[in-house]
Amino acid sequence: MLFPALLVLFFCFRGRAGLSPHFLQQPEDLVVLLGDEARLPCALGTYSGLVQWTKDGLALGGERDLPGWSRYWISGNAASGQHDLHIRPVELEDQASYECQATQAGLRSRPAQLHVLVPPEAPHVLGGPSVSLVAGVPANLTCRSHGDARPTPELLWFQDGVQLDGATFKQTLLKEGKTGSVESILSLTPSSHDDGTTLVCRARSQALPAGKDTAITLSLQYPPVVTLSAEPQTVQEGEKVTFLCQARAQPPVTGYRWAKGGSPVLGARGPMLEVVADASFLTAPVSCEVSNTVGSTNRSTALDVQFGPILLAKPEPMSVDLGENALFSCSWHGNPLPRVTWTRRGGAQVLGSGPTLRIPSVGLEDAGDYVCRAEPGFSGLGGGVAEARLTVNAPPVVTALHSAPAFLRGSARLQCLVFASPAPEAVVWSWDEGFLEKGSRGRFLVETFPAPEGRVGQGPGLISVLHISGTQESDFSRGFNCSAHNRLGEGSTLVNLSRRDLPLPTMQIVTGVASSAMTLLMVITGVALCCWCQGKASFSKQKNLVRIPGGSHGSSSQGPEEEGTGSSEDQGPIIHTDHTDLDLDEEGALETKDPTNSYYKVQGVSVSLSLGKAPGGGLFLPPPSPLGPLGTPPFSDFNSYLDMPTPCKLYRAQASYLTTPHSQAFTSYIKPTSFGPPDLAPGTPLFPYAAFPTPSHLRLQTHV
Repeated sequence: MLFPALLVLFFCFRGRAGLSPHFLQQPEDLVVLLGDEARLPCALGTYSGLVQWTKDGLALGGERDLPGWSRYWISGNAASGQHDLHIRPVELEDQASYECQATQAGLRSRPAQLHVLVPPEAPHVLGGPSVSLVAGVPANLTCRSHGDARPTPELLWFQDGVQLDGATFKQTLLKEGKTGSVESILSLTPSSHDDGTTLVCRARSQALPAGKDTAITLSLQYPPVVTLSAEPQTVQEGEKVTFLCQARAQPPVTGYRWAKGGSPVLGARGPMLEVVADASFLTAPVSCEVSNTVGSTNRSTALDVQFGPILLAKPEPMSVDLGENALFSCSWHGNPLPRVTWTRRGGAQVLGSGPTLRIPSVGLEDAGDYVCRAEPGFSGLGGGVAEARLTVNAPPVVTALHSAPAFLRGSARLQCLVFASPAPEAVVWSWDEGFLEKGSRGRFLVETFPAPEGRVGQGPGLISVLHISGTQESDFSRGFNCSAHNRLGEGSTLVNLSRRDLPLPTMQIVTGVASSAMTLLMVITGVALCCWCQGKASFSKQKNLVRIPGGSHGSSSQGPEEEGTGSSEDQGPIIHTDHTDLDLDEEGALETKDPTNSYYKVQGVSVSLSLGKAPGGGLFLPPPSPLGPLGTPPFSDFNSYLDMPTPCKLYRAQASYLTTPHSQAFTSYIKPTSFGPPDLAPGTPLFPYAAFPTPSHLRLQTHV
């Protein structure tokens, strides 16, 4: 302890006497590449004593050549205080902490760290220098660097001088903390275009900033790379087209296969295919598949085939309620796309264009057929029309059909036509007393039949027929209502029955016959009265008896064939007359020539008009018509009884009952005291036509 204190005092006294020793330059940390020379500077001022260097605290010696350290020496002018340490060549063991010491002055420099850098070795790529990969398959490339490089190098990947991303770094350590090796893994998915590409793995560190490179070449195996072309690409339907399938592959191509729209083309095996184009090639592309041992590649192309319009989807019929919207659609296919227009059947007005037609708030007038038309293509081929019907659902439309006129007490038929969509739920006939939907009721019968198609879009039609048997007067004066209804409403119409009279020729015949008969009766009556006044002979033979009906109102005459059938109540007194004054031919006296050829039947001497018999057997003529003006002869109007058209007048005799004997059939006649009204049963009308059957042949007959 005493010696150091004395030493300090010594230097203090020296400092007072002059400048003390000090460092003019001290060593600093130094980085030296392995094999290079390292120089650590040291300079002292006002010091001429011993200077030495230490390595990690170990003194290297005071001599300038540092014996025992062959690669170490001290350089510089010692008199000027320069004492630099040199190491050449630097080795790894030289990496240490160095100090410069002035022993006699007790000075020590700050420690200086010498770092020795070891450059990395050239890296190694696994599988190199030619690495075989499969295109499209992910792969890893590994680059490794061995040796005791200081510092630890980094490994980088380059392609065409451009650093690649995506590499991962991995470091392996040996015992005692020394670096064993480092490696870098590059992940990539190569393509066929990478075949022959050069990749570089570079090991770089501070010891070797430029780094060391290792290059590899990629050798790829890949399925065929295919290029498919068509010549020409745009064609008209029916033209010839050539397809060419070009491919490159590693290893080489082993086969070709052609398909159209996914279906194989039989017989096509090479790189070329010839076809005749049609519309299907536009939507069904042609494909070429090329194969090798690695895999196969498929390429396809569609032709630009120009063709006329083809109908793909026609419009569907529609049934729409009144007031709703209707929407039609149709689809045409063509190249180029065809122009589509909408019209109505029978009309030229274009209602719309495009694949759809919308009709808002449809009415009954919108019902009908609508036409979707596509114009032909450039080639003039294709095109056409498609139709769809629009049915408008509405209440039934009921129309009265023509019905033939009918006779009184005959049969009649009334008809109505019903169109409705939806179909009517019921068709009903109604009149004053009731209604009838189907079947029969009393004098009425209803039948229903399908009707021929009416106006387009009206819906199905029905014809309903009302049969009437035994027509009455009221049937002609009232109307019959035909009505139908469905879920949307009701429709109806009134059908009237018209009356049919006898045709004019028949009325003329009846009028003529009646007039002739009345004239003949008046003549016969006048002759009979004249004969009665003369009062000549009477007949004595039984066959010429004249029967006078009982009562004071008239008489009737019967033929011989009727005498035996008359009842005792009807027969009047029999008058026997003498015939001695008559010169008669017994066999021919009563044979009268019939000028009408049996149209008027003449037998014997009695004449009767067969328009009907009154009660009691007498002939009855209808009363005079009140229609004639004053002063005109009375006549009988048969119109209401025989269904004759007006006017039709038959003149009548003044007597209501008439029995007229032939002027040669008696010699005396008892004249009735008066001519009164017919003897009718109580309550019987003046002309009870309903009690008399209408004769099948309307004519007058005389019975003699």
